Amino acid sequence: MYATDSRGHSPAFLQPQNGNSRHSSGYVPGKVVPLRPPPPPKSQASAKFTSIRREDRATFAFSPEEQQAQRESQKQKRHKNTFICFAITSFSFFIALAVILGISSKYAPDENCPDQNPRLRNWDPGQDSAKQVVIKEGDMLRLTSDATVHSIVIQDGGLLVFGDNKDGSRNITLRTHYILIQDGGALHIGAEKCRYKSKATITLYGKSDEGESMPTFGKKFIGVEAGGTLELHGARKTSWTLLAKTLNSSGLPFGSYTFEKDFSRGLNVRVIDQDTAKILESERFDTHEYHNESRRLQEFLRFQDPGRIVAIAVGDSAAKSLLQGTIQMIQERLGSELIQGLGYRQAWALVGVIDGGSTSCNESVRNYENHSSGGKALAQREFYTVDGQKFSVTAYSEWIEETPQFLHMGEIIDGVDMRAEVGILTRNIVIQGEVEDSCYAENQCQFFDYDTFGGHIMIMKNFTSVHLSYVELKHMGQQQMGRYPVHFHLCGDVDYKGGYRYATFVDGLSIHHSFSRCITVHGTNGLLIKDTIGFDTLGHCFFLEDGIEQRNTLFHNLGLLTKPGTLLPTDRNNSMCTTMRDKVFGNYIPVPATDCMAVSTFWIAHPNNNLINNAAAGSQDAGIWYLFHKEPTGESSGLQLLAKPELTPLGIFYNNRVHSNFKAGLFIDKGVKTTNSSAADPREYLCLDNSARFRPHQDANPEKPRVAALIDRLIAFKNNDNGAWVRGGDIIVQNSAFADNGIGLTFASDGSFPSDEGSSQEVSESLFVGESRNYGFQGGQNKYVGTGGIDQKPRTLPRNRTFPIRGFQIYDGPIHLTRSTFKKYVPTPDRYSSAIGFLMKNSWQITPRNNISLVKFGPHVSLNVFFGKPGPWFEDCEMDGDKNSIFHDIDGSVTGYKDAYVGRMDNYLIRHPSCVNVTKWNAVICSGTYAQVYVQTWSTQNLSMTITRDEYPSHPMVLRGINQKAAFPQYQPVVMLEKGYTIHWNGLAPRTTFLYLVNFNKNDWIRVGLCYPSNTSFQVTFGYLQRQNGSLSKIEEYEPVHSLEELQRKQSERKFYFDSSTGLLFLYLKAKSHRHGHSYCSSQGCERVKIQAATDSKDISNCMAKAYPQYYRKPSVVKRMPAMLTGLCQGCGTRQVVFTSDPHKSYLPVQFQSPDKAETQRGDPSVISVNGTDFTFRSAGVLLLVVDPCSVPFRLTEKKLFPLADVSHIEEYLKTGIPPRSIVLLSTRGEIKQLNISHLLVPLGLAKPAHLYDKGSTIFLGFSGNFKPSWTKLFTSPAGQGLGVLEQFIPLQLDEYGCPRATTVRRRDLELLKQASKAH
Repeated sequence: MYATDSRGHSPAFLQPQNGNSRHSSGYVPGKVVPLRPPPPPKSQASAKFTSIRREDRATFAFSPEEQQAQRESQKQKRHKNTFICFAITSFSFFIALAVILGISSKYAPDENCPDQNPRLRNWDPGQDSAKQVVIKEGDMLRLTSDATVHSIVIQDGGLLVFGDNKDGSRNITLRTHYILIQDGGALHIGAEKCRYKSKATITLYGKSDEGESMPTFGKKFIGVEAGGTLELHGARKTSWTLLAKTLNSSGLPFGSYTFEKDFSRGLNVRVIDQDTAKILESERFDTHEYHNESRRLQEFLRFQDPGRIVAIAVGDSAAKSLLQGTIQMIQERLGSELIQGLGYRQAWALVGVIDGGSTSCNESVRNYENHSSGGKALAQREFYTVDGQKFSVTAYSEWIEETPQFLHMGEIIDGVDMRAEVGILTRNIVIQGEVEDSCYAENQCQFFDYDTFGGHIMIMKNFTSVHLSYVELKHMGQQQMGRYPVHFHLCGDVDYKGGYRYATFVDGLSIHHSFSRCITVHGTNGLLIKDTIGFDTLGHCFFLEDGIEQRNTLFHNLGLLTKPGTLLPTDRNNSMCTTMRDKVFGNYIPVPATDCMAVSTFWIAHPNNNLINNAAAGSQDAGIWYLFHKEPTGESSGLQLLAKPELTPLGIFYNNRVHSNFKAGLFIDKGVKTTNSSAADPREYLCLDNSARFRPHQDANPEKPRVAALIDRLIAFKNNDNGAWVRGGDIIVQNSAFADNGIGLTFASDGSFPSDEGSSQEVSESLFVGESRNYGFQGGQNKYVGTGGIDQKPRTLPRNRTFPIRGFQIYDGPIHLTRSTFKKYVPTPDRYSSAIGFLMKNSWQITPRNNISLVKFGPHVSLNVFFGKPGPWFEDCEMDGDKNSIFHDIDGSVTGYKDAYVGRMDNYLIRHPSCVNVTKWNAVICSGTYAQVYVQTWSTQNLSMTITRDEYPSHPMVLRGINQKAAFPQYQPVVMLEKGYTIHWNGLAPRTTFLYLVNFNKNDWIRVGLCYPSNTSFQVTFGYLQRQNGSLSKIEEYEPVHSLEELQRKQSERKFYFDSSTGLLFLYLKAKSHRHGHSYCSSQGCERVKIQAATDSKDISNCMAKAYPQYYRKPSVVKRMPAMLTGLCQGCGTRQVVFTSDPHKSYLPVQFQSPDKAETQRGDPSVISVNGTDFTFRSAGVLLLVVDPCSVPFRLTEKKLFPLADVSHIEEYLKTGIPPRSIVLLSTRGEIKQLNISHLLVPLGLAKPAHLYDKGSTIFLGFSGNFKPSWTKLFTSPAGQGLGVLEQFIPLQLDEYGCPRATTVRRRDLELLKQASKAH
């Protein structure tokens, strides 16, 4: 809108909403100055009419006659003047109307379009690389042509707008070293409500070692300072989506079919299925040497089915023994015209169709010259599969090898959405860095062979307005700090909290081939990043920098191929980590695995941010990494945070997908080092650090209740190591799916006892798939290939062929796994594969409070749980955590025994005589109650502890201790309650020992006897340790008694008994206070016994020989072993059948069971299962189901069974019986010789009629209607073979089906986006 100033001018824009510049042009997005022309000047006619009226009011004295005559004269004159005035006025009106209509139809500016501001003047600066342009107050310029300048500064109310036109035919390229926008300056290319239609390119040029560097911004930049406005709005387009159909390598489901070079002499023949492009037969016939080979080829071709594709090529020579009958067969069946005259060593190639005639044949021949075939004979033809996929078959007289392209999955497989992301990288507004052909100067050329000195955009605090949408950024970023494609630098709050009426956003950006990150959010809060692609980038892509960034929302962004960079230790790979040592202390050599190697697509340095609908794939390390800064870092160092990040509740996490990353899909753990390198800690500043633990509380106050972090709808697949690694508590993972990962999901506790108060982690309503039907491809992050899966086919593997695959991994706990389903965990001769497993080589503690309930195991799960065995990856399985692995099977859904505990089979601390061994799990199932004893000793490095249960003295457990080399080693065995134990050492007995009761409920007890020299004296005290301040309360002294019997009578009192004959100090550890929830300790504090021992003995304190058999007790059962459950587990497993990245859509699960001939004879049924409802048939024929695509969960409209005798009737039904807008499911059973329905399947979705003669089994999914969905499919098998089990997921209620408009579909993602925006 116009707002006229005191000088009568009409400024282009309203006053600024934010910023400190009195000159700022301000900005209301999408709103540009409307034309408000001043009222037209008064016409001469109207002026004359006014004067006449005034004359009429001036009267003089005349005679009555004169007065009468005068009145008549004046009356006539008035009538005449009125007529003239009316005529002139009318004429002027119509002329003005015509002009206005003409202007509005052709030239009227759109008030929303910045380039149509009438105050702009066209600007053509030409090509002058030395010109330094300053656009200042009063300068309002419209760039209309290509230009090259040295630099542009826009300030003091100056305005630069890129010209556009209605048909988008302009193509403007501006080359400059930099553009600096400051103090009221503005740059506009389009507007949100008037998107730029033409092509606009800003190229930032210059080399890193040439020219001067600008303060703050450096070189090759677009910079926005306080008071500046940057508005770039390209044409809106789909930014990225998911594939609707699988794109196989070379476009085909069976690989590349240009054949390999190692052919042999004679005729090399391939037979290819014309419907699927699959190679059916590959044969060689040495027709050069043997007549019988020629006869064999003749018979081979005689029995080929019509329509088959045949490719033939000569190897070396083939004509010498080629019989005339064989030549005639090739002519008749393949249409060859060149085979008749084939000579010695002539190169000949043919691609033809059986019985297709000469028109279907393509062939080539080359003459023999100089003892070699004189060139390559090449034949090639293109075909289409029944799915409409084009493929070519090429035959060479000299075969060559092709490298297949990658597989791009476009399906939901085994219930998990594995559709590949497809991003559109081009935009009509391009910001690009001009780069050299190769790396040069000081640009880390030891790591990169290409130029990494691109352009960058940097936005500073107190800008007036910044909104970027649908802009392409190419070759942006520099391997220097602060130089990123898009960088919000210490901007503070950029939404309403910062005074911005229209919150700042970036939307629909395409950032590709970036040399440093994608979008950096640095000291900035409330930013919306939406629909943005980051592809092929160096260093963390979407990067939150200093650990103070909050309330930012990342919605529907895609990051692909995130590679290592050099800027931070966490960006670096192995070689960069060990090479870049200029910031470490002394001669320290960084350890890549713990200091570096954390590059991530989404690097989230504070939990109070929102991630909704994002995808991260192909990162060198992690897809999404949440880390926790102990204090602000970088340029935010010294700021005092009101709340620590590790205590702050998690923002929204909903419907994110992570796949094909190496270390982890999702990683929630660790922090960065916040101190400079020193002698005390020589590691580099900001290297990866293991000190932070996520433990969210209300208001980030540890004195207030915990607030569970919710990970809702995570899809993680094909990640090399971990689908997700999650440390902290309380944390809930729900509605999530994990498939084809090395390890699906690992929970790790938020710390260690006694500093950790105890928390919980839960996963529910989730699906775990070990090895799916997505076999993958070798390349990218997929370095390992081997056989696996239920069909033992070649596939990509997470590590190597021996790596133990696990679905859910228990580390320490406590965890709760419930309402989840496991599929396809099948070991191979080379490796174990289990649904539930444990962290390998685990030196840490593990709690018996780990519990599992309501889980379901599919038919192809061979190991429900596995505790490991010595061998590859597990090594000796002798770490403390390995030995104490345990969980509680609450309802028997894992083991079949309700309220049972499952531990390692050789753990006799948890056993009793009624326990059940499961050898293949290396497990024992026991009833009972269990807890832990935390034993800490002082000043006893490298001391091993042996603990023995009195009932099993021949099976002691030796513990190496956690932090064995530390001054305070600790041991934490799991023990069965109400039993006696003795503790021994492999060296001198500790002078100070602490015993903590962990996970003891009130009145729980065990008896312990600790080994000491016989001349030892003791001081034993009890107290409650207060974790927050380390103080002790309610301290009590233990008193000695004279016998073990007296101690047993007084076990509730603070007493001890020392048996000097055996060297055992006996006492009872009995809990006096209640424990709540997941806390390790009681509500009064941690109950602790401290033993101080005084002795001058140097003997090893191992009393086993003296203790037993004196204190041996016969094994007994404290809690009876339950009976084994029978029947199916009711309510077990996830209630969700499919986990997709569009959860607002409904999918129909359809499964076919197609037995082979032997299985059919055995009586196995053929089945079509629709949403879990089975439709079974056992006699030969065709079953056809018709399903309404508009009903949820599903509605069957027709079921037709055509027995073998009546199978011909299906033709008429397919022609007339299927109603429009229907899903068609068809399955055959038995060998049906004449199934003449190929042409009838074309209207239902096939691209061409299929060859359906002499098939073993046929399965078809089609659609009756005007729409051809991508999910239509035809499957066939050779005679006698079945198709096994096939599973498909069909989308329901698509608009394209023509379904009636239902009620508005609830979009949880959009609700959460709105919620996040309001929270801003």
